Amino acid sequence: MLASFVLTLSAAAQSADARLEGFFTNYLEHYFRTQPVAATQLGDHRFDDQLEDLSKASRDGWLADARATLRALPREVDYSKLSRDGQIDFEIFRHDLETTLWLAENTRPFEEDPRVYGGYINDSIYALFSQSTLPKETNVRNAIARMVKIPAVIRAARATLRHPPKPILETAIRQNRGAIAFYDKELFELVGDTPQLAALKAAAAPIAEQLRDYQKFLEIELMARATGDWRLGRTRFARKLELVLDAGVTAEQVRADAEQEFDRVNRELYVVSRQLWSGYFPKVALPPDDVVGRRATVARVIAAVSQEHGAPADLVTDARATVDRIKTFIRERDVLRLPDPDRCQVMEMPEFKRGNSLAYMESAPPLEPAAVSIYAVSPPPADWSEQRVRSFLEEYNRHLLQVLTIHEAYPGHYVQLEYANRTKSLIRRVFQSGPFVEGWAVYTEQMMLDEGYGAGDLRLRLMQLKFYLRAVANALLDQRMHCTQISDDEALKFLIEGAFQSEGEARLKIIRAKQSSTQLSTYFVGRMAHYRLRQQIERELGDRFELGRYHEAVISHGSIPTKYLPELVRARLQAPR
Repeated sequence: MLASFVLTLSAAAQSADARLEGFFTNYLEHYFRTQPVAATQLGDHRFDDQLEDLSKASRDGWLADARATLRALPREVDYSKLSRDGQIDFEIFRHDLETTLWLAENTRPFEEDPRVYGGYINDSIYALFSQSTLPKETNVRNAIARMVKIPAVIRAARATLRHPPKPILETAIRQNRGAIAFYDKELFELVGDTPQLAALKAAAAPIAEQLRDYQKFLEIELMARATGDWRLGRTRFARKLELVLDAGVTAEQVRADAEQEFDRVNRELYVVSRQLWSGYFPKVALPPDDVVGRRATVARVIAAVSQEHGAPADLVTDARATVDRIKTFIRERDVLRLPDPDRCQVMEMPEFKRGNSLAYMESAPPLEPAAVSIYAVSPPPADWSEQRVRSFLEEYNRHLLQVLTIHEAYPGHYVQLEYANRTKSLIRRVFQSGPFVEGWAVYTEQMMLDEGYGAGDLRLRLMQLKFYLRAVANALLDQRMHCTQISDDEALKFLIEGAFQSEGEARLKIIRAKQSSTQLSTYFVGRMAHYRLRQQIERELGDRFELGRYHEAVISHGSIPTKYLPELVRARLQAPR
């Protein structure tokens, strides 16, 4: 009787789970038809020749659809009858709808953030060639059809943008210059030889011309009314952090954890620096062991280690050189099983994609997992001064570049996102948790060195700690910039003196903090969730703990909100590897 009852419950759960998947599939179908660039980026190429209607009426329709879906979800799907995995998927879907509505109502991106339009102007075309597995001829034909609709995006931007914050507009201006270069030249280099080249150039030429005129609009007309306040304020920041991160923590908890961790990492930096001191300064006495002396010790050693860097033109080559060494280590130590086949490519970041960071991972779209993933590395821009280039290279020296490759590629973003693309749940493939994704990448930096990568090289450990301190400082900066009246000079002092960042890196981080509220907190919040879970599980299992098996249990569920990890990982560890 009991077995029959359990089978009945299981069948009911399967039926409810299938109903949820069907409901979401129908939602996604309509969503893709109204927002085709989102479809392209997720790997559905049925609408690659279309572009969003960005008129107010259309955008209001998007929000009306989200509200209607949110109301219909509990009516169409009985939460109580879902399996536990199904309930988690239900909650993820519902939360995304709620967050979408809150962001639209409280941040007004189309009215206040000109970078939004750049995504439709640039990424809508770039995505067709960077990762799509469709034939080149098809991609070119779709690009030409999509380019016909770009003037409407520019008109919508000019009609909709009101009073953007100046720091956000300045980035949009810089990115639009890159877009002009893309349509003038880089697009054709990306596409390569094709009999459609003449038609592609004919379609791109008027876009480049209109973007030049749009550049004047951004620099003159819109800049004249760029009076928006980029600060969210304490109340909106706290609510946005809870919604966007969905990690089960409050802004106050994040601040308290970050302050405690900031002090701890600074102590570790001093311990490592003290051991390296004599190698770099053999005839100089170690500074006094007080607050000022410890800071001076760390700063001078970091400065000395940072001189060990390559040339600007070698950054991409140097990044490639680290990959094989890291992958070999992962296999030998059974850190986890690497994706096979390996579809990660290291490439130079396109000009229009460059902004405030050295590198990013562009993973294979979740609905097209056979596509390549791109680890993009950005050399310093050609118009930078010699001093700024030198500072950039010192910040991303050959030791830190290894940490960055661990973070972005192996076993960081590339590996984790490849695993995520394999999950059976369509909801989990489509929706990705920033704290999970970024936190995993930050967690792997220390984990790899703890397992022996780098053979105990203290310079590598120094850079790992410095890089992690950046994540901790990000969370503190995030709140201070948006919840207090901290000045740029005060923020700069905190990053340079407190977190040992170069002036160039610190200035870019301040700009980023102004235009990406709560995003800078994802790295720290996610890392703490991953790190704490690892400690808990390892303590529970004792001698039965296997690192590779544990890591695979963590990343096999998709990029889910970290608050669900404890129960899912414990359940997965009950099954064979």
